[in-house]
Amino acid sequence: MQEKPVIQMLPDQVINKIAAGEVVERPASVMKELFENSLDAGATQVDVEVIRGGRQLISITDNGCGMNRDQALLSIERHATSKIRSEADIENIHTMGFRGEALAAISSVARFTLITRPEEELAGTEIQIAGGKFLSCDDIGCPVGTRMEIRNLFFNVPARRKFLRAEQTELSHIRQLFLVMALAHPDIGMSLKVDERMVYSLPMSGNMEDRISELYNHSFFEQLLEIDYSDADYRISGYAGLPQTGRKDRQDQYIFVNGRPASAPVVFHALNEAYHSLIIKGRYPAVFLFIQMEPSLVDVNVHPTKKEVRFRLPNQLRDAIVAALGKALSFDSAVERPKVESQKSISIESDEEGIELPPPALPGTPTPPPATVRPIFETQKQMDDILRKPEPLLDRKPKKESRSSNVEHRTSKEEAAPSQPSPPSPSPEKSPWGWCRIMGQLGGNYVVLETEDGYVLMEPRAAHERVLFEKFMHAAQSHAVQKQGLLAPETVELLPSDAEIVRTNITVLQELGFGVSDFGGDAFIVDALPVYVQDNPVESMLIEIARELEKAGKTRGARELVQEKIAQTACQMAVRTKDQLSDQEIEKLVADLAKTDMPYTSPRGRPTLIYTSFTELDRKFSRDG
Repeated sequence: MQEKPVIQMLPDQVINKIAAGEVVERPASVMKELFENSLDAGATQVDVEVIRGGRQLISITDNGCGMNRDQALLSIERHATSKIRSEADIENIHTMGFRGEALAAISSVARFTLITRPEEELAGTEIQIAGGKFLSCDDIGCPVGTRMEIRNLFFNVPARRKFLRAEQTELSHIRQLFLVMALAHPDIGMSLKVDERMVYSLPMSGNMEDRISELYNHSFFEQLLEIDYSDADYRISGYAGLPQTGRKDRQDQYIFVNGRPASAPVVFHALNEAYHSLIIKGRYPAVFLFIQMEPSLVDVNVHPTKKEVRFRLPNQLRDAIVAALGKALSFDSAVERPKVESQKSISIESDEEGIELPPPALPGTPTPPPATVRPIFETQKQMDDILRKPEPLLDRKPKKESRSSNVEHRTSKEEAAPSQPSPPSPSPEKSPWGWCRIMGQLGGNYVVLETEDGYVLMEPRAAHERVLFEKFMHAAQSHAVQKQGLLAPETVELLPSDAEIVRTNITVLQELGFGVSDFGGDAFIVDALPVYVQDNPVESMLIEIARELEKAGKTRGARELVQEKIAQTACQMAVRTKDQLSDQEIEKLVADLAKTDMPYTSPRGRPTLIYTSFTELDRKFSRDG
């Protein structure tokens, strides 16, 4: 007969190993816990050393407050912590750690050494533990602060050790964690030494621009727009990448909540929504997002390693993030875009074909005067004038000519009449270039533009989609949507649930351009539609909008649907790829694109411009310059 199971208390050593299974997933997990302890100790310098991907050694040295002998001995006990005192403190956590399990769990699965000294003590304390077994506690000479060494991780748990990945894989996790910590705390000096080789040595900058430039490079920073937003509950700051920073994964998207690296589905949904009309689906732009809020609005105690957090008001936070990114990316035409100091071209590395774009010339950005006075636009037909005389070429009246006539004129030896001088036109406020010359069309599909620093290939259809999209979007945002009256008003009968949502949001629908009124019961009369959805079936439109509003909330649901419909309409109304554009039409398209808030991509995320610098051409032709 099978013996009945007996419930009993587990030994502390077994409990610690179980806790280690939750807290210590891999060497990077150990580094995270120790790093957070250093930050909570008030350190201004944290030095990390790893050997063999953290298998052989993980060492963290800081200049924090340190601990005396009694505090050091207590720190290795389970649930011993200086971070919280009562149950109420759990709802108001300001520190990185708080559970008091890390050191007990780590020391149970490794050879653990703790060396620490507070400023008021003459001698420090060294504690050694191996596999959860206490070995020694001695006085030692050491500087103020704390040093923790973790050797031979999982030496006494072979099953866990064999599940560790290759050394390079574990090292990549450590380097990524170091990068996250460095971004989260630019005011703290940090270093990372790998197998006796210094990989990072970051000074205390206190400046995100310097920290990002050190970890990436300054040209990458020039592709970022500053985020600065606050409301009653949230303060959101950081940097949002231009669409060309997009990659196939979220590796360059960093989220920090009250200084803590964290993730939450609602935040990623908000990022997707904000970039919905700017980048192609499946690409993720770089984002460095810092969210500050009252600790009571976020629960950081939902994951053993604190990787994920939960928000009290997720919908409100989502709206705040979308608004913050919208402000940074100039969705609102009333918002001035941030300044960018450098006007040099930016080289973008991508998993696919590289796209190189100059940074946008933003309002308020000081630009050096050009060597010669040039108009905004020129055409190749005037090249003879340029070659023949040194005077600057000024504005012209555009002439309609076919592509074939352009080619013929470029090869003609006839002299062109000299242009009459006239004042140069001002550069568009948000133009991606200060000056450009329209060279003509290439293969009937692309427009070639020469700029100050190189040349640009523009795809007219994608560019026209962006121009139309922003035109319609600004109309929707300013409640100035053009309506198209129906020849005969339509009566639409909805399901009771859909009818109630439409009735509740009828004012919102009218602001979006729908001529809709309540007809009683579950019926509505529609006598007008916005111009950008005038060809859609009325009944399906109302049902679709009602369900979007129910799913995403009144303001956000309407906005998402409007953006989608405007993008569809812009694609339908845009010029076709094979349409032959006249010089005047090309000039107008270039000027209109230069005035848009995001000239680099279409609403569907396709690139509108591909830029190549003269520096890149010189390199490819092996010119020394």
